[in-house]
Amino acid sequence: MSEFNPPEPSPDPLLDLIGRYRADTRPHKIDVGVGVYRNDQGDTPVLEAVKTAETLLLQQQQSKSYLGLTGDTEFVQLVGELIFASQDVALVPELTDTALHVGDKWISGAQTPGGSGALRVASELFKATRPDATLWVGTPTWPNHIPLTEAAGLKTQCYEAFDKATQTILFEATLDAIASAASGDGVLIHGCCHNPTGADLSLEQVQTLCELMNDKDLLPMVDLAYHGLGAGLLNDLHVTREIVSRCPHTLVAASCSKNFGLYRDRVGAVFMATGERQRADHAQAYFGHIARRIYSMPPDHGAASVRLILSDATLRKQWLDELDTMVERIQGLRKAIAKQQPGLQFVSQQRGMFSLLPLSAQQCDTLINDHAVYLAGDGRINIAGCQLGQVEQFCAALSAVGLSAVGSSAG
Repeated sequence: MSEFNPPEPSPDPLLDLIGRYRADTRPHKIDVGVGVYRNDQGDTPVLEAVKTAETLLLQQQQSKSYLGLTGDTEFVQLVGELIFASQDVALVPELTDTALHVGDKWISGAQTPGGSGALRVASELFKATRPDATLWVGTPTWPNHIPLTEAAGLKTQCYEAFDKATQTILFEATLDAIASAASGDGVLIHGCCHNPTGADLSLEQVQTLCELMNDKDLLPMVDLAYHGLGAGLLNDLHVTREIVSRCPHTLVAASCSKNFGLYRDRVGAVFMATGERQRADHAQAYFGHIARRIYSMPPDHGAASVRLILSDATLRKQWLDELDTMVERIQGLRKAIAKQQPGLQFVSQQRGMFSLLPLSAQQCDTLINDHAVYLAGDGRINIAGCQLGQVEQFCAALSAVGLSAVGSSAG
């Protein structure tokens, strides 16, 4: 009998970091490596709105049967309204159960296993629609973007979009790179709270980028993973809404894992916005076709909890209040770091949980080994991983490894 020997995967640096942190017995250790929200006690709490919704779910749910390939249709509707809709939104049940009509766009969607599932489904649809196209990805970016999209068969082309040394968005270089794309290619865009840099495009830059994408017939694919954790929910949605309104077609991969604190429940949704009703209908059907070939049916519990929160005025307000508290904590930590270390003013100007410090791998190792500050090897830090009382120690450790000032702030 022939041997069956599965290949050994490459080590995951993040998993190694988690293990090292847990094994570290130093009482003053700081974890700014793992990318989850934490409160000032160092915990990732279950939101009170989620607890209430789960209690209601326990009381009301009558079945654990499948919901269908595209999941909880009311959940998709409500998340779609949250992301895309203004006051003049009109539901269009005659198209599909989940379709929205916003301005001149028809928007169809499906529930997915987290934002990663949404990205995979969006990539599969893009590949099926434009099989020879390339997806353009600005770097640095979330490490799983390339493996995840390439697993769907997409070709990817990276370009440098951010200078870590000066904390500057390289917008002219971005435009030059996108201008070299072929007609029909796609562009991956962070909707807000850029991971790993925290440096978001301005609305004016997005408008310029949309003009270029339209001239080149390029498809924007928006990764919307952290909306609500940057400058507040509505402000964090401006970029996505601007792209949808200006571009003929847009794919959006959305996550509820971060802003609802539902990491382990894998709650996400994929959407396609287009100007033609028939295209939206086809996308809706194809989302289910893709799901059937990958995971068949999405998980229900987390999405059902989000549905209950978004459909109940009291729970919705409670969630928004809790989300505001999370934002205030993140912004407060950014200001505290900048105040403690004036040479790091760029931290206070960035948004969301992450910043990418101009540190070498050797400096990161020294921070871990000598100062018990755990961070990713590329210098990415999770601001929310630091407690307010640890800011002085954190900044002192950065100074000890030679980081006290940066040439200019992100723009």
